Amino acid sequence: MTLAKVLEADSAKLFAAVSGILAERGLVSPQEIVERMASTDRASPALGAAMVARAWTDPGYAARLLKDGTAAAEEAGIMMLGMPPLGVLENTPDTHNVVVCTLCSCYPRAVLGYPPFWFKSTAYRARTARDPRGVLADWGTTIPADVRIRVVDSTADYRWMVLPMRPAGTEGWSAERLAGIVRASDMIGVTVPPAQDASASPS
Repeated sequence: MTLAKVLEADSAKLFAAVSGILAERGLVSPQEIVERMASTDRASPALGAAMVARAWTDPGYAARLLKDGTAAAEEAGIMMLGMPPLGVLENTPDTHNVVVCTLCSCYPRAVLGYPPFWFKSTAYRARTARDPRGVLADWGTTIPADVRIRVVDSTADYRWMVLPMRPAGTEGWSAERLAGIVRASDMIGVTVPPAQDASASPS
């Protein structure tokens, strides 16, 4: 048996043992563990993008999203049980938000999936705190000089995502179509959804 197979078998035994102990003590049921694993596997930026698109097309949902991101995510069918609270930062004509985790890689995985490699890098974590405009410039993102850039630190106790401004040229688009132009980097704040050609035919 190869070392990889041995490690895989050991991991499976450890998982089964820990799951069994948790179930015996009534802390979590086997079904809850299966559901949580399935939820983790489903997590991706597409979930956050759908929330953003819904907020752009539904003012009531937008208000709920900004008030309580966790409740708004659950309203959208995303399992948040056991997850740190989710805060949502609204970009406005006056303020642009950028999310970073200066200590490690705390990230709203339930709504954005696994953090991209650059979010975890020392270079991003250090530079964003001291030179956010420079980091944005590296991404090709230019924020007007009169717009304040606010850097917000995600922690083990509280996770953040950005609600970007709806780009020009998307008037009349469906929520589904809008979700298709929202990227993970837009919901972290290093990019913004690009303006669309209003003359282009709907896709």
